[in-house]
Order: sequence, then structure tokens, then C-alpha cells
Amino acid sequence: MRIKALIVDDEELARSILTEYLKSYPGIEVAGEFADGFSALKAVRELKPDLVFLDVQMPKLTGFEMLELLDDAPEIIFTTAYDQYAIRAFEINAVDYLLKPFSEERFREAVGKAVKRLGEKNKPVIEQLKSHLDKSAGIISRVVVRSGGRIRVIPVEQIAYIEALDDYVMIYTETGRFIKQKTMKFFDNHLPGDEFIRVHRSYIVKAGLIEKIEPYGKSSWVVVLKGPFRVPVSRSGYTLLKEVLDI
Repeated sequence: MRIKALIVDDEELARSILTEYLKSYPGIEVAGEFADGFSALKAVRELKPDLVFLDVQMPKLTGFEMLELLDDAPEIIFTTAYDQYAIRAFEINAVDYLLKPFSEERFREAVGKAVKRLGEKNKPVIEQLKSHLDKSAGIISRVVVRSGGRIRVIPVEQIAYIEALDDYVMIYTETGRFIKQKTMKFFDNHLPGDEFIRVHRSYIVKAGLIEKIEPYGKSSWVVVLKGPFRVPVSRSGYTLLKEVLDI
């Protein structure tokens, strides 16, 4: 069995070490090396590797963000200097998690696991990946979206408000709006709580952009944001706004 592999790491030395270690495995073909998440994402889609040696913290896209954008993820061996992502890595069914600096013996152990898993044809399931990412993401600082055939990273500070659309949301910024396949529950749980307020079942707004709250009809309100944006407010949302804004 011949295994097609990719190396994804923003450190040139780390890529060189992995390449050197892999020379001991004639059955593993290194199909490419990449220094950032965007380039690696494109390569995985085009080359369809069996195995990826993946760093976590990289420019443009992290390793986890890259995986979230894949419809069919290959086997993954994480190689990183950060130990805090280990649980998350195994939750998404990664083959192994190598903490830099790691020995060649430890590397061989990880590769052995990958070869065994590939031999048994146990592919990771993308639905499992996405569900565990939702549970373990913590407070997010950016959102990755597709826009016009491209991938765009939106820092959360650029978000004005979010609107629920069934299993999707529409993210509004001053420069445009972007659809994302996530639930309101996800954003309610993972956006910074001191910066965003759930003012309605279907809307989350950025507190720092609120200019005023206006009555709308007999017993309804809208919140006016800089932009300008106008967002409906529920009764419970109105109560929460008064508490947060101290009005």
C-alpha cells in the first residue's frame, strides 16, 4: 500500500525534519509541503492525500479551521508546539498528536498508527469533526466563510450582527454580508459575551455598535446600530439590553 502524504507547517525547519524522517518510509510519498492553511486547503482538495502532518497555529488559517472547511478529511497527525489542543485533536479522531520537539521514535509510533488505520480503511467522519469543533471551540476570535468562490476570514470585531436562517446564519459587517453553516446556539456560546448580545431569538448584535433603541409598534422595539442597521428586539432581549446598557 502506497500512502500519499502532505506536510503542513509554517516553520521551514519543522517541515525539513518531517521530510527527513519520512525518507525511512519508501511506502509514503510526500506529495507536497505547505506553510499556511489556505495553500494546504487547496492542495488537500486537489491532491486528495491519505495522510497529512498538520501544524495547528499557522498564518491565514489554523489547522482546525482548515479541517472544518473540508468535506472529506484525510487522516491527520498533528505536529505542534502547543499542548492545549491535544484533547480537541483526539476528539476529531486524529491519528496522533506530536508535541514539538518530538523524537524520531515518537514519530515512528505515530506513523505506525496511521499505516494501521489506513490499512483497515477507517476514515475519519467529517460530521464527527464538525460536531466536536462546535463543542470544543471555546471563545472564537474569527469566522471563516466562503464568499464568491473564495475563503474569507472575518475577525469578530468586524461583525455588526448575526441573523438566524434555519441551520445557517447571515453575518453582517460594514462591508457586506456572509452566510455560514452554523447555528445561533454556536455563536451565542462562542462569541465574547461582553461584546455581543442576543436581543432576539433570531438576532445577535454587537454591543459597541448600539446607537439607540426605538419603539416599533405598540409593544415592540428595534435596536439601531452604526452602519446603519436596524434589528428587531424581543421582550426578553429588551430587558437584557436595559440591564447591559444600564438604562
